[in-house]
Amino acid sequence: MIKFFKTDEKKKMSRIDAFEKGCWVDLINPTDDEVEVVSVLTGVPEEMLKAALDDEETARSELDDGNFLCLLDTPIMKDTDDGDAYETIPMALIYNSKCVITVSLHGNPVLGDFISNRASVDTEKPVYFILSFMMGNAKKFLSGLKQIDKKSLRVQAELHRSMKNKELIQLLELENSLVYFSTSLSANLNVYNRMGKLPIVSGNEDYRDLFDDMVIETRQAMEMCNIYRDILSGTMDAYASVISNNVNIVMKLLTVITIIITIPTLIASLWGMNVDVPFMNTVGGFWIVVGIAVVVTSVAAYFLIRSTNSIRIKTQKSFRKRRR
Repeated sequence: MIKFFKTDEKKKMSRIDAFEKGCWVDLINPTDDEVEVVSVLTGVPEEMLKAALDDEETARSELDDGNFLCLLDTPIMKDTDDGDAYETIPMALIYNSKCVITVSLHGNPVLGDFISNRASVDTEKPVYFILSFMMGNAKKFLSGLKQIDKKSLRVQAELHRSMKNKELIQLLELENSLVYFSTSLSANLNVYNRMGKLPIVSGNEDYRDLFDDMVIETRQAMEMCNIYRDILSGTMDAYASVISNNVNIVMKLLTVITIIITIPTLIASLWGMNVDVPFMNTVGGFWIVVGIAVVVTSVAAYFLIRSTNSIRIKTQKSFRKRRR
């Protein structure tokens, strides 16, 4: 899809029907024919226009024959069977003496703000246009991180009430989102550092101030992402330990029950053989054997439960000493 926009005399963004010098060309998941048309109109190589159409393309910047390319990672939300999750996709911002071009696989909310005039930009100032997008992109990362943190707290509250696989999988999805964010923010920051050295940015005070604010927002997003990722990773480890501990408790209980049941079964097996056994000719011999089985089983159960409790108490004391 190709759309053309241009700021009017009142600095308002409006859509135009055809390409004009100083306009903004917005490409969303373009076809090969659309890429070819834009390449002819703008003089930008097709390879540069198609850079953002590869999901695995890394963030970078390059200058080729008067065409400047800035490829950034942008956050998007996707629907999954286990709920909403975040990932990042590339976004290409290109400019030359004719126009500024944006290329992406999906619509971008920052560009949506430009189109609806919620954010003020000028298509005839491509560097300011790109810096404004970078600032908006950094804020979208921060907004996404806040949403991830809120969802993480909500999922953890559900886990406190009932340990289910669904909530654990949701936490794993959130952790994956934070990994995508961290990698993308780091790559974007490298692009910003290179862009900050360009004379057109460093030599203009207004551009420099906007650039510095954008870098600060990006670094803040990186720090938040790292903090949230560490917290979520620790939370996942804690729940893994809780699950392992619950399994150990169940296995211990089953072991005790198995041993207790084995004792009367063994006695019954010995007295059930077709050979001479004690009490076989005694009146009430059956009840004597039953009594022996009950006594032996009770004593065994007592010592098993006592030993397991003793081990648990020693473990707790050892843990408290280490904490001190």
